[in-house]
Amino acid sequence: MGKLTDKVAIVTGAGSGMGRGIAVGFAHAGASVVVSDVNDDGGTETVEQITAAGGTAVFQHTDVTHEDEIRDLVRRAVSEFGQLNVMHNNVGGGRSSGLDGAVEDWDADHAVNLRAPLLGIKHSVPELKKAGGGAIISTTSSCGIRPLPAIHGYNSFKAGLIMLTMSAAQELGQFFIRVNAIAPGWTITPGLTSTLPGDLEDAERIASKAQPIPRPGRPRDIANCAVFLASDEADFITGVTIPVDGGFVTMTNQTPATEAEVRAVAERSGTVPLYWREDD
Repeated sequence: MGKLTDKVAIVTGAGSGMGRGIAVGFAHAGASVVVSDVNDDGGTETVEQITAAGGTAVFQHTDVTHEDEIRDLVRRAVSEFGQLNVMHNNVGGGRSSGLDGAVEDWDADHAVNLRAPLLGIKHSVPELKKAGGGAIISTTSSCGIRPLPAIHGYNSFKAGLIMLTMSAAQELGQFFIRVNAIAPGWTITPGLTSTLPGDLEDAERIASKAQPIPRPGRPRDIANCAVFLASDEADFITGVTIPVDGGFVTMTNQTPATEAEVRAVAERSGTVPLYWREDD
């Protein structure tokens, strides 16, 4: 028996990347999965991948910035499979950058990264109560714990999602509804590679140097944590955010000027800083 046998799960943003990995992971663990995305082709491909492996899944087109579409997504899960046990708010992304960015970009980031998870919680809770409890999981980011430079909206709303997770957990624990979040680090997805220079091989090389564990993150890493949080093995865990980042949040941001000075001193003195890797 799988960890999620007889459970029904929704995964938003499951048409690619981490969302696809989570949906496939849930199905592999025995859940019936409602795959949602604005990308119909990607969502359909995820369903085909699940069903080809013997799993159960359906696709529902969903724009998480529209409340009625999130409401319809929850209704689809119940009408298709009879109940809802797991809601994974995975959709995220960012457009706002510097402090002089357009307010419309800020609002768009808010709608995707914080308001959408709130709506996912709001509309899943009644069905989770009917099921006698369940799990709500949201994909936040290491940027919500330690900000990366200049992406102020994304940093702020991912941090807000961590607080929303804690706040909702306080209220919903009495109904045996657990609310947790996952904070990925440098995970190889289309979203990450599109922001980096070069090709996929370059992105993997860059990401392998971002954290103490010298390899890039993979969607399966996020999926493994999501399956655990969705399962009964985690039935006394709520209100937490788990970094799945190879140790990225343990690092400090080193400014280019500082690093240049360190390298200059290392060259003059012939010493090597302890934090340098052998291939640096």
